[in-house]
Amino acid sequence: MSQNIVETRGLMKRYGELEAVKGLSFAIRRGEIFGFLGPNGAGKTTTISMLSCLIEPTQGTAIVAGHDVVKASSEVKRRIGLVPQELALYPTLSARDNLNYFGRIYGLRERELRPRVDEVLEMVGLAERAKAAVKTYSGGMKRRLNIAAGLLHRPEVLFLDEPTVGVDPQSRNAIFEHVERLRDEGMTILYTTHYMEEAERLCERVAIIDEGRIVTLDTPRKLIGDFGGGIIHLGVGNGMADEILPQIRSLPGVKAAARMDGKVKVEAVQAQEALIRLLELFTRTGTDITALEVLEPNLETVFLHLTGKRLRE
Repeated sequence: MSQNIVETRGLMKRYGELEAVKGLSFAIRRGEIFGFLGPNGAGKTTTISMLSCLIEPTQGTAIVAGHDVVKASSEVKRRIGLVPQELALYPTLSARDNLNYFGRIYGLRERELRPRVDEVLEMVGLAERAKAAVKTYSGGMKRRLNIAAGLLHRPEVLFLDEPTVGVDPQSRNAIFEHVERLRDEGMTILYTTHYMEEAERLCERVAIIDEGRIVTLDTPRKLIGDFGGGIIHLGVGNGMADEILPQIRSLPGVKAAARMDGKVKVEAVQAQEALIRLLELFTRTGTDITALEVLEPNLETVFLHLTGKRLRE
């Protein structure tokens, strides 16, 4: 049995002149939570849609649970669970009726379906509200029910597309705990998000994706460690910035410095130490600081460094 349960090579999706996904190649290991971290419109949902056989790739290949998503889509669909970003629930039906309906679509027989519905309702903490209409649920409860529907047929791979969008902190933490429990039970999960704290908490490995391309891929710790000590943004006058750049680059603890979007961007070995040196330099040279921002190392900083923009833009 292959160590990888998902493998893609040169995966591409084009809509007319627009390339939504631009040649993605990556692999997901069995039993891991693999994260797609990127802003809205980066290509995360389009990639999941190809892997779950909702749309066909324009180019490239994808193998999920040993089957090609184009040549053997029915086999792939039996082995995956999909929890889309948009809620796929019937608001006038109860939670139990929703799950019974989806269970029959998955081909579960009545004898198996009834206890399985009870099991997943208990799993997501909705057993006591099983008979209530979904339209009476909070946003977080609906998200949890959405996840329950994707788990009914015990999939080998679960695709979670932005599962915490619009939910309260309590429900968000509950979703995290469910995801971690599923991982501990051996399920493979592809988790897309534009919240870096979710990727840092949940994912063994993260692919940072932007404009349809994977910018980098590794463990969160490795990505942050490779980046270094943080970024400092300084606002100074246009002419003054050009004069002071060589002096900034020569400071201890500074890896690099450059002009970016009307500011000076400083990459530091250790942000706090570099900031002290910078303030000393600016005081000594009489240079005015019009703006100051210190970004400690995390996945948000890595993304900003690699793409020049923030995850929430």
